[in-house]
Amino acid sequence: MTKTNEKSGIIVAGIIIGVIAASLVAFGNPANMGFCIACFIRDTAGGLGLHSAAPVQYVRPEIIGIILGSFLAAALTKEFAPRGGSSPMTRLTLGFFAMIGCLMFLGCPFRTVLRLAGGDLNALFGLAGFVVGILCGVFFLSKGYSLKRTYKLPAVEGTVMPVIAAVLLILLACVPALLHFSEEGAGPGAKHAPLLLALAAGLIVGILAQKTRLCMVGGVRDAVLFREYKLILGFLAILVSALAMNLIMTAATSGTYFRLGFAEQPVAHTDGLWNALGMMLAGFSCVLLGGCPLRQLVLSGEGNTDSAVTIIGLVLGAAFAHNFGLASSGAGPTANGKIAVIIGLVVVCCIACLNTFRGKE
Repeated sequence: MTKTNEKSGIIVAGIIIGVIAASLVAFGNPANMGFCIACFIRDTAGGLGLHSAAPVQYVRPEIIGIILGSFLAAALTKEFAPRGGSSPMTRLTLGFFAMIGCLMFLGCPFRTVLRLAGGDLNALFGLAGFVVGILCGVFFLSKGYSLKRTYKLPAVEGTVMPVIAAVLLILLACVPALLHFSEEGAGPGAKHAPLLLALAAGLIVGILAQKTRLCMVGGVRDAVLFREYKLILGFLAILVSALAMNLIMTAATSGTYFRLGFAEQPVAHTDGLWNALGMMLAGFSCVLLGGCPLRQLVLSGEGNTDSAVTIIGLVLGAAFAHNFGLASSGAGPTANGKIAVIIGLVVVCCIACLNTFRGKE
């Protein structure tokens, strides 16, 4: 595939994903949250009973769909390649703190774009912090940061995450009594598109993201290190198409799919400093991991057990954040959350230094 065709493919994928994400809101997902990997992993952790925050409990079919979509796409094109063993505990820790940062901001890199498409100007602070965090990580990459090599693994190892996703789907569809659900009207967890529609959306996004390697962290990283902008164009396409859909739906329904400003934005707060610092922590952590939460889900579907470990870290971070009052709300960040973000920045910086400037082994 030529570079032009590859770039065109990424842009088309971004347009489709943006339309899907905006449309899911019309079908029941929370406003400005048609797709949010961090938020949906948090909801899924609650749905499994890993935290007791009643407003955010629902096993999200979109997350299941992304993993299974990536797995199917990789398997059909012989790109399923089980690998792992690259500093698993470090990756788990980075995943943990990436989630802490996301829940300070109340969104992942994907939702940053969707919040902007919905008119939420608070996302500008998050985006600025996210870029600064990536630039911090890029500095260490340029100095030789590495979590060491991965190893080829048996096929059964690579199927663990797709199997877990399939089991969650069976539980959600067939034995929902085993899971936790937010009560209607109780919060974001109670707002969701119909199961089959959400699953189909996840499958499509998983397939497209697997084929295009779509990753916002990778896009900023590649732009800085290699002057390569194709991945960034994918997220610009998501922004434009989601914005267009929001404007069309607002005009057609007299709804509020687009509301420009800072105040009274859905599932958001107006503390610019902590929006920025939260996403700085997320960006710094993710560039050291080699990809954003969306990319980690896709890689886990391809058989990458390092990404599977990272997802476990994200789940643990979500559970910890809600069990110990670290996550923000519409009222703003918590004192515990602020402390956790500062600790996270210190820990991630230490991880970066130790894996960059240590002596050769």
